[in-house]
Amino acid sequence: MDKIIIIDFGSQYTMLIARRVRECSVYCEIVPCDRVPALDGAVKGVILSGSPSSVNDPDAPAADLEGIRGRLPLLGICYGAQRMVRDSGGVVAPEDMREYGRATIKILDAGDPLFEGVRSGSTVWMSHGDTMVSLPEGFRVTASSDDIPNIAYKVDGEPTWGLQFHPEVHHSEDGAKLISNFVTGICGCSADWTPENFITDAVRVIREKVGSDKVILGLSGGVDSSVAALLLQKAIGKQLHCIFVNSGLLRKGEYESVLRSFEGMGLNIKGVDATEMFLGDLQGVTDPEQKRKIIGRDYIEAFNRAAAEIGEARWLAQGTIYPDVIESAAGKGPSRTIKSHHNVGGLPKDLKFKIVEPLRLLFKDEVRRVGKAIGLDPAILGRHPFPGPGLAIRVLGEVTPEKLRILRDADDIFITLLRERGLYDKVWQAGAVLLPVRSVGVMGDDRTYENCVALRAVSSVDGMTADWVRLPYDFLAEVSSEIIGRVRGVNRVVFDISSKPPATIEWE
Repeated sequence: MDKIIIIDFGSQYTMLIARRVRECSVYCEIVPCDRVPALDGAVKGVILSGSPSSVNDPDAPAADLEGIRGRLPLLGICYGAQRMVRDSGGVVAPEDMREYGRATIKILDAGDPLFEGVRSGSTVWMSHGDTMVSLPEGFRVTASSDDIPNIAYKVDGEPTWGLQFHPEVHHSEDGAKLISNFVTGICGCSADWTPENFITDAVRVIREKVGSDKVILGLSGGVDSSVAALLLQKAIGKQLHCIFVNSGLLRKGEYESVLRSFEGMGLNIKGVDATEMFLGDLQGVTDPEQKRKIIGRDYIEAFNRAAAEIGEARWLAQGTIYPDVIESAAGKGPSRTIKSHHNVGGLPKDLKFKIVEPLRLLFKDEVRRVGKAIGLDPAILGRHPFPGPGLAIRVLGEVTPEKLRILRDADDIFITLLRERGLYDKVWQAGAVLLPVRSVGVMGDDRTYENCVALRAVSSVDGMTADWVRLPYDFLAEVSSEIIGRVRGVNRVVFDISSKPPATIEWE
């Protein structure tokens, strides 16, 4: 099978590059920059990722490109492009102001095959602190922007390209086309990697790994755990036992509705109410990382108790997807830690289960495509993502039953109105956040000093980048009025207009 190798210098976006390549129905593998293997004949091209580092750092990551550069098509993205410039004698220097967000590309060489079908004037996504000030001899500028003269280059006499921007992120308008040009056009890869192939391979791997053992899955009713459940069911049938834990951190009415939603799927599912344990252990805790780890630990404890009733089970299945993994990566690993996820950073060392994670290398959009291919109910496929730690990370600061009540009621109004006004399916993820601040207000003739709720609604494809949704003012006014009028303890509603990056989708 034709494949692309992605050399990872530690960028949070590395798996986005892989996702874009797989969108071209081309198989790809990611390798760390310090352990690039010998490349076999199936490798048709190589992509160099970005990095949180500067190429001018004393310990900046590097890769041995001997046997690659000049022989195989090579595309450097951001740090990868800068690395080749600096290693070839060019100058890369810090900018006066780090550049994040949108820029407009001006294509200077329309005949370059990398830019075939890419519009001059289209939007690209920047995320860097250095810029390529001076290119080496033989490096020819092929595109620029208003602020950066050297936004892209081609090396004369060899199939090597470099881009200052990130074509892999969703907000680079023609980024997918650009990567397709490289992968299927320049590299000539065959498009034979599909969701159906993934399902076939995942089922085979699960059967080989699990054998005849019982598997427990923490089913939440969200897209990820639901697709994982169907893959596992397809692979091992009744060996799968699904457990739905009520952590006390779920949305309004969610515990009952999730149990009902899986009645017709033929799954073995058991509900466990562990509200008292979760809220007791979270009492007095304000640090978001500590919250996540406590929740991860308590999930395992709840699973252990449920497993004892089910019978001996050796495997714990999780709906972990790659954004969970990459944002939880250790600081000395391939990527810098953004936040640990309850099912990645919170698992105890003495965990009695072995772990099986059939979706670990997929992004949310890929999970949905696999879910569609495997026959998951469209109503579940269309659900907004919901964080594993639940409302605990949407109550900023200490989690209490009263704060959860306020947040549940506010969130329920927001989501219900999104559905009723036909906006729910136009938003990738939405929710309310209870802020750890109180503000003065006036209700009737009385002065109030109550809580502030923030509304968050974002558009995204993969969860790694996101932009805030421009919801209609009249709709926001209606939501604000309903929340303040109906939710006791709230006198102010605000709307979050931050993109990711630099913010994250969740506040904790």
